[in-house]
Amino acid sequence: MKEKLENIKLLILDVDGVMTDGRIIWDANGVESKFFNVKDGHGIKLVQRAGIQVGIISGRNSQVVDLRAKELGIELVYQGSLQKLESYADMLKRTALADHQVAYMGDDVIDIPVMRKVAFAAAPANALEIVKSNADFISCHNGGMGAVRELCDLLLQGCGAWEELVLKRYC
Repeated sequence: MKEKLENIKLLILDVDGVMTDGRIIWDANGVESKFFNVKDGHGIKLVQRAGIQVGIISGRNSQVVDLRAKELGIELVYQGSLQKLESYADMLKRTALADHQVAYMGDDVIDIPVMRKVAFAAAPANALEIVKSNADFISCHNGGMGAVRELCDLLLQGCGAWEELVLKRYC
């Protein structure tokens, strides 16, 4: 696992069920809401400080996702992507990276094609069983409840940035 992690330069995340708990809430005016985990967000900022780019590929379109991505400084955002391999290929082109430099976290069958291409595939604890069977790492946490943070911490340890960015700064 360490060999796979030390080469990661790009972390790609699904949104619903990974960055969120999968619930979609609409109010009476049709305004959509999602719940994001602050610890997941801090983990994303830490991996960015370690030089790992972060991208999003979501099957749905949501203004809420654009807002969260902007807040976190994520510029690689693909929404409405029902064929995630196409978005993935474009992301590789834009970043000039290769499969062996990418980690991906997904939770549903739409994520499996990308999970099979990347160097390191991850899934939240509550992902579908078929998705977990395609993962190198399964978080102890559910989507939207710290799964992304757990993966981010693992990436920081794998690339050797954990001590500098976390232990020396906060502990």
